[in-house]
Amino acid sequence: MGLTIYLGSKLGEWLDVKFDNNNQLYYKIVTLIAVFVAVASVIFQVLKITNKDQKTNKK
Repeated sequence: MGLTIYLGSKLGEWLDVKFDNNNQLYYKIVTLIAVFVAVASVIFQVLKITNKDQKTNKK
């Protein structure tokens, strides 16, 4: 989760430098997207583990 957010922030920083953006717009947008992706990934992993546990308990 932390790595995804870190890489997103670095990508945003790079885009701000590449496109000469002084208000860090790309940094903010890409970092926010990275946070949503990381949280969604954790939620899906927890749901997968929970569903797997429920299936083994029913048998």
